[in-house]
Amino acid sequence: MTQGEQLTKRETRQGAIMRLVYEEMEERMQPKPFVPGVSPVPYSGTVAGGEEFAATVRSMLTGWFGAGEATNRFEQQVAEKFGRKRKGIFVNSGSSANLVSLAALTSRRVPPEKRLERGDEVVTCVTGFPTTLNPLLQYGMSVNFVDTSLPTYNPTGDALVDAVSHTTKALVFAHTVGNPYDMRVVMDLVRDYKLRLIEDCCDALGSTYEGRPVGSFGDFATCSFYPAHHVTTGEGGMVMSDQPQLLKVAESFRDWGRSCWCPAGHDNTCGKRFGWKLGDLPEGYDHKYVYDDIGYNLKPLEWQAAFGVEQMKRADAFVEARRRNFRTLSKALQSVRDLLVLPEATKGADPSWWSYPITLQEGLDRRRVVASLDAAKVHTRMLFGGNMLRQPAYAPLKLADPAAFPNADRVMNQTFFVGVSPLMTEEMATYAARAIAHAAAEAAVR
Repeated sequence: MTQGEQLTKRETRQGAIMRLVYEEMEERMQPKPFVPGVSPVPYSGTVAGGEEFAATVRSMLTGWFGAGEATNRFEQQVAEKFGRKRKGIFVNSGSSANLVSLAALTSRRVPPEKRLERGDEVVTCVTGFPTTLNPLLQYGMSVNFVDTSLPTYNPTGDALVDAVSHTTKALVFAHTVGNPYDMRVVMDLVRDYKLRLIEDCCDALGSTYEGRPVGSFGDFATCSFYPAHHVTTGEGGMVMSDQPQLLKVAESFRDWGRSCWCPAGHDNTCGKRFGWKLGDLPEGYDHKYVYDDIGYNLKPLEWQAAFGVEQMKRADAFVEARRRNFRTLSKALQSVRDLLVLPEATKGADPSWWSYPITLQEGLDRRRVVASLDAAKVHTRMLFGGNMLRQPAYAPLKLADPAAFPNADRVMNQTFFVGVSPLMTEEMATYAARAIAHAAAEAAVR
């Protein structure tokens, strides 16, 4: 058999594999008919079809798992979605994206006016998810917490102004469940106090503030591709910045802290791999094994990016579905507004809502409400860690008095959320709203 015949045979075989994968997953991922009270109303989950899985298998069949063409395309697509001029850095999770961003700002390779040092004061919200907070503690920052507010579930602009002073060096926050912060106030503070800013956009792909995408404001922005988020790669995250030096340092932290900037699978991009004299290393020491920072291995796989490229084709439809479901829930729950605090967008913001947070009025027992919803097959979750200072991991650290944050305590005791994901149909959203209204009304009369 000639080489050409072998190639043709392989292409024919791979084509057959792709067709089978596409057909199998297109069928497997089809939504099932919704039966109220029997079928679950999921809070989130993966919406994908044959295209994503066929692209993944096609990538795997190349035998190359490191970053390649799909990674490059995905990094470009996501960065553009967040209004960035430079492509992002794909990492293995959104949590790692936060870690890499904070770590990069501590590097000696970052200009002093941008660099963070151990003990520097960083302002963040007291409610949220651990991996927004954890890098601050892991790198020795002095954390100044600010309380959340209702009904936006973000700190107010006035609270941020009160929290920031000339001792503050950075702001690190997540746009809660896709609802942007008051970015006018944030950017005024960044300018006036020369602050560094990291935007955690894990729940906010597609959200805008005064027409500008979230993630386009900070020194760094991060995103997550966990299955519950707007688009997924199974696991994965993105680090984004428009500052070349910060991106180079962030990529180094992702890749063991190495100095070399060669893409995966490439050697000697600089043309002098064995021609450097760096520090105390021997002259000509292989540049691929020179390390400028104490980094990590936080790399993803090429086939994850292949999945992500196909997911990004659906991103606009996903965002619209989330907004539609949010509107449906809000309209249907107006009849019980006296029992519930319903979420509202920050003034000037158009959120790409990740979920629908609800806070019960005082006197209503959240346990009874969520138990009722669970029995009705409507999935609920808490608003992440609530008052983080009361969590077992952080309480012994005595970072601040948890009682000083009454809204965070209220969220911890009275708030839950339901989904608005593209998995939710109009029928599901209407059913969920009825179940919520019934559960709240039932709790109110007990």
